[in-house]
Amino acid sequence: MTDVAALRARNAVFWAQAAPGWITYADWQDELGRPLGAAALDWLRPQPGDRVLDVGCGCGGATAELARAVAPSGSAVGLDIAAAMVAAAQARFAGPGLRFLTGDIETLDRVSGAPFDAVHSRMALMLFADPVAGLTTIRRSLRAGGRLAATVFRDGGVNPWLPAAMLGAAPFLGALPPLPIGDEPGPFAFADPVRVSRLLTAAGFSDVAVVAQDVTLQAPNDPEAVAAWLIEIGPAGAAYRAAHPSAQKSARAGAVRLLERFRPAGTDYRLPAGCWLITATSPEPAPEDRI
Repeated sequence: MTDVAALRARNAVFWAQAAPGWITYADWQDELGRPLGAAALDWLRPQPGDRVLDVGCGCGGATAELARAVAPSGSAVGLDIAAAMVAAAQARFAGPGLRFLTGDIETLDRVSGAPFDAVHSRMALMLFADPVAGLTTIRRSLRAGGRLAATVFRDGGVNPWLPAAMLGAAPFLGALPPLPIGDEPGPFAFADPVRVSRLLTAAGFSDVAVVAQDVTLQAPNDPEAVAAWLIEIGPAGAAYRAAHPSAQKSARAGAVRLLERFRPAGTDYRLPAGCWLITATSPEPAPEDRI
């Protein structure tokens, strides 16, 4: 197993290289990817006046949605490890009570602006190199009784489209980053709900629940565009952008072939996603601690 410091360094490099694809498709991610986090938003039910932290905010769409929900007296802070994506979020969204910060949640004691009433995270917790460290920072950044709601992918079997774009594109591209092994950070690192509960408990959370959610992402009937989107935001994105245009065309064609089964009868794409909704609470102090 690779040590935590090496995994953190790998994460930083990966997201710096991946950022251009996420920025290019930021609008698509906001619209088409929203179902992946809808259960967490619904569970949190942010109210005007709440202070909310969005961990792994990317290009800011979910953070901006949270800011609208808590306006006019509340605030929303988006945090991400990728400086380029944070800069894109700042350029895309602005307003009172809305801030975006660059930082590694695992190496912070608390996030600037703490304590928060709630923490939201869409498809980010499974990417932590040291999940207990990152989750502990989240818990410290919440007020006593504050709530966490996050979504992560389950296993690859219920998310078959995720590897399809990479596998279709990979033969036409250069070297790709190393794929995660076991519990290393990656899309399926939180597949085991027992492990997820154990990690949150170790980080000091109470009332931990891990509930299965099945959603479908609907993408337009535009095979080339959908293939490019999924390649660009995946592990093949940096190699794809560095490739010759002819190789890019072949990579898209390879992805289109493997994604065809998710386009029933030539209609819009239907991408089935199996997720966990993770919810937890930052504990209230014990009675003796209040004295």
